[in-house]
Amino acid sequence: MFATCFLFNTDLSRADGNSNGLDLSRLNWGAYDLVVIDESHNFRNGGQVYGEDDDKRENRYLQLLNKVIRNGVKTKVLMLSATPVNNRFTDLRNQIALAYEGDVKNIDDKLNTKSSIDEIFRQAQRAFNDWSKFPSDERTADTLLKSLNFDFFELLDSVTIARSRKHIEKYYNTEDIGKFPQRLKPISLEPCITKLKSAINYNEIYEQLQSLTLSVYLPSNYVFESAKAKYDEQYGSDMGNTVFKQSDREKGIQRLSSIGLLKRLESSVWAFRLTLERIKELNEKTIRIIDRFEKTHNADLFETVELQAEAELDSEDGNTDLFSVGRKVKYSLSDMDYESWRNDLKADVYNLEILLSMIKDITPEHDNKLNTLFAQIDNKLTNPINKGNRKIIIFTAFSDTADYLYEHVSKYALEKYGIHTAIITGTVEGRSTVPKMKLDMNTVLTCFSPISKEKHLLLPNDKNDIDILIATDCISEGQNLQDCDFLVNYDIHWNPVRIIQRFGRIDRIGSKNAKIQLVNFWPDIELDDYIKLRTRVQDRMKITVMTATGDSADDIINEDARDLEYRKKQLERLRDEVIDIEDMNTGISIMDLGLNEFRLDLLEYVKKHGECDNVPFGMHAVVPSSTGTPAGVIYILKNRNQSVNIDKQNRLHPFYMVYIKTDGSVQCNHLEPKKLLDTLRLLCKGKFEIYSKLCKTFNKETADGRKMGKYSKLLGQTIKSIISVKEESDFDSLFTTGGTSVLENDIKGLDDFELISFIIVKDEK
Repeated sequence: MFATCFLFNTDLSRADGNSNGLDLSRLNWGAYDLVVIDESHNFRNGGQVYGEDDDKRENRYLQLLNKVIRNGVKTKVLMLSATPVNNRFTDLRNQIALAYEGDVKNIDDKLNTKSSIDEIFRQAQRAFNDWSKFPSDERTADTLLKSLNFDFFELLDSVTIARSRKHIEKYYNTEDIGKFPQRLKPISLEPCITKLKSAINYNEIYEQLQSLTLSVYLPSNYVFESAKAKYDEQYGSDMGNTVFKQSDREKGIQRLSSIGLLKRLESSVWAFRLTLERIKELNEKTIRIIDRFEKTHNADLFETVELQAEAELDSEDGNTDLFSVGRKVKYSLSDMDYESWRNDLKADVYNLEILLSMIKDITPEHDNKLNTLFAQIDNKLTNPINKGNRKIIIFTAFSDTADYLYEHVSKYALEKYGIHTAIITGTVEGRSTVPKMKLDMNTVLTCFSPISKEKHLLLPNDKNDIDILIATDCISEGQNLQDCDFLVNYDIHWNPVRIIQRFGRIDRIGSKNAKIQLVNFWPDIELDDYIKLRTRVQDRMKITVMTATGDSADDIINEDARDLEYRKKQLERLRDEVIDIEDMNTGISIMDLGLNEFRLDLLEYVKKHGECDNVPFGMHAVVPSSTGTPAGVIYILKNRNQSVNIDKQNRLHPFYMVYIKTDGSVQCNHLEPKKLLDTLRLLCKGKFEIYSKLCKTFNKETADGRKMGKYSKLLGQTIKSIISVKEESDFDSLFTTGGTSVLENDIKGLDDFELISFIIVKDEK
């Protein structure tokens, strides 16, 4: 018997209150033998401590490590993530560190590697940094794999297991569990902001946004030089990071606010208006404080203000330690050039009023984007993709937009079609047009997707049904909602991976839908202009230094420029197709890095058929060629001389696999075992009977194995591809009974090769 509980990563920062019915004040965090961390990439940034002396606080990563994993009973850790690596291998290192309690001594002696785990990741990150500077057409998985060393792959094989849709579809038999649904071509929409005559457009608003300084978030910029030491001493010039100061934190908040304004405009006029009003009110409140101080010189302490992360930012920007630590800093206005600050605040108020006036006439009836959504709902419900399916998910990055959509879509759908709508945002309890319905997340999702959520078991007496679900990214991960066949991105997330994750809620194996549809709303602006605009904003609002690695500002700017180009290429593809994470040519998937899945396959084989020790060498098979697998031979060799693999480049040593084409060129060399093992699986998948015709052709060609000259020559070229030395006449005896090796010592570094087996790939013609 064992007990389980389900908690959120935000619960780690709470000392009391309830979560999923648990009283957090009474929770024994150190009592868990196993911790399963879903979406573990949320812990990719590692541990940090903020504050000084008695006010020191740990971020959620360290709280998980210290409160749960290191404390109490010995805890094992299982981490689940579709995106464990964002743009640094340190993302992966930080997650793995949770499993060995942050102490390298707990893992280094268990790894079959020459280097320590820290050194392995340092080398891998250096290789990744060099690779990221390559031109985009060269920045592929293959080029990165060739630059990583053996120890890194050995580490991944020891601690990771990876699968992907593409991989499952290509290499596995899924008859028992069902197939993935067919993805229809995405519908890409670019509605203008409104169709009112002489109406404002996105570009005009973007230009006006450039005039904002958002100085309300930067009080430290106005502190006199003579007073800065006082605040450094009081609040710490180093907030638990190597270079992360309070001024850096304020610049981070200012930058997020600036980018957030652009994102919210792209999301909805309503969300944009609310943010403008909030920032305007904040500026006016700060001006009043300064005015009062100037008149009375009393109560001159000014407490820093900042964004409401949950409301103003999307989930990715809001999930940063900027908002979990060090919130309140008090400045004395007598230590500040408050007159200059007030002038900048007033200038922002003026520009905010202009922006508000630009959009004041865009009410819901004149909101062209909202009306375009209504048209999509009409089309889906009157022309269903799958018979009888009326389910629709509408995703947005912002809770304000979700609230706005719920207010208008729920009324529209109920009055016109008699169907119910629900909303989940993660910040407040859900809402639904279904009367007297429980509004917790699980109930809402179960009533929306009753088959995938097994409603007949969870809520057997509940007759409620929801057909339209409006949600933020709080449900973009880890939810099975494949009853639905129509998903709308009401705003395009700036991180393309998030778009793929959203669609993954309905693009799931075993779906009952034959086809599924993705609809993307894009801003009414050319993509090149869109990317240039974001570049201008990011460069203007650049944090001077804000990383724990000590990167310079130039490093950050250059990295962001590369990242934006990378994002642009991904977004361009997303306009016309649904892509998988591993299909992004400029990205790297953990699927490309490990061989663990093949070890699992081998264990399964041994379980069914017993050990392979008594299988004779030289066994072979003949399979037909196909697109991507040309005619040739796959040789599997064994070498007993460790010096051949002196640099530990071959991950399968002492075994060597090479796929050589009939013309002697190498299709896949021995340093690409993942690619080659995948190819083997593809060639043999679902094939349980011999190809009689091909075997007869092979036997006739070789005189039943007595004339192997052609294949001896290919074997010679195979070994030459490994050690760059060839002696063709010496290889014939490898095909004789017993499989003896006759390789001579003049082939440097090669003392004992044996032919284990080989697969002939032949054209069926």
